Amino acid sequence: MQLVDIGANLTHAAFRDDLDAVLARARGHGVRTIVVTGATVAESRHAAELAEAHGLYATAGVHPHHARECDAGTIPALREIAAHPRVVAAGECGLDFNRNYSPHPDQEKWFVAQLGLAAELGKPLFLHSRDAHPRFAEILRHHRVGPGVAHCFTGEAAELRAYLDLGLHIGITGWICDERRGRHLVDLVKDIPADRLLVETDAPYLTPRDLHPPPAGRRNEPAFLPHVLRAVARARGAAPEALAEQTTRNARALFGLPA
Repeated sequence: MQLVDIGANLTHAAFRDDLDAVLARARGHGVRTIVVTGATVAESRHAAELAEAHGLYATAGVHPHHARECDAGTIPALREIAAHPRVVAAGECGLDFNRNYSPHPDQEKWFVAQLGLAAELGKPLFLHSRDAHPRFAEILRHHRVGPGVAHCFTGEAAELRAYLDLGLHIGITGWICDERRGRHLVDLVKDIPADRLLVETDAPYLTPRDLHPPPAGRRNEPAFLPHVLRAVARARGAAPEALAEQTTRNARALFGLPA
């Protein structure tokens, strides 16, 4: 199988000491393409640098947790980073009404600003929403956004339907492997059209709970993406190899990745 991990936070300090080994393990498990998530201006710049140095890809954006840190220089800085040929999406951007690390007005202001930047640049969106439905969908609908992915989808049926109606792809992580929080995804993942389904690790977060033995420090990494893919395949009654081919094709089409 050849897989695309559409979301891995490889700029995280958890990978500072062994990134080369992490990437080698990923390749050994068939994860040939990784999109490194940018969550602040600084991390987006770092993600682009990693992508250039290691033959990866990256996103450029500001996560809603950091919306209160944005200022007049944020969008120009993201515009400059997004010009890098290996930056394939705008984001991670959106709303997070679960942690509320930034006030809701700040989150919405800078979410809308990044939607405008994506439209200007013709880049797909790498989107984050947690406990923010239906407001998140309302903003997307109002601004008539282009293509994008609802990264790390963990919501319920109404939220999934809203995103599909908006034309979004859906990213599934190891959350589906969590018997405490992810049981509903086992059913919902069947409702995602085959050509809109993507898989991701969100490493170092969301380590699949059913990995045995668990990794040291419970750090997630792209090499565990086949485990997530197999869980999605079981839920959909699909062959893992066929699902790997489909999700890889989907990722290449959405992000404009070379075959």
